[in-house]
Amino acid sequence: NRIFHALADPSRRAIFESLARGEAGVNELTARFDISQPAVSQHLAALKEAGLVDARREGRRVIYRVQPRGMKPLIDWIAYYRAFWTEHVGRLEQLLETMDE
Repeated sequence: NRIFHALADPSRRAIFESLARGEAGVNELTARFDISQPAVSQHLAALKEAGLVDARREGRRVIYRVQPRGMKPLIDWIAYYRAFWTEHVGRLEQLLETMDE
């Protein structure tokens, strides 16, 4: 649920997508988006709590980057439902074919 909640917000998705292209600090991210620095920091905290990003210190700066392993629960969820719907759509196609005969 944390992953879905974190990515449900358009600003967080945009920040996540920006970090997917390369790591950045809070000030760099603030310059890329039309939101305040405290808002960027809050969005980063939500992404970090969800396991989607991590951070490291470089002197006084904190550099954020995407944590690929954080997407695993989402990828697993999608894979499960892809298999589920593929099977059920296949059955529906078979049923419709037999009804047409």
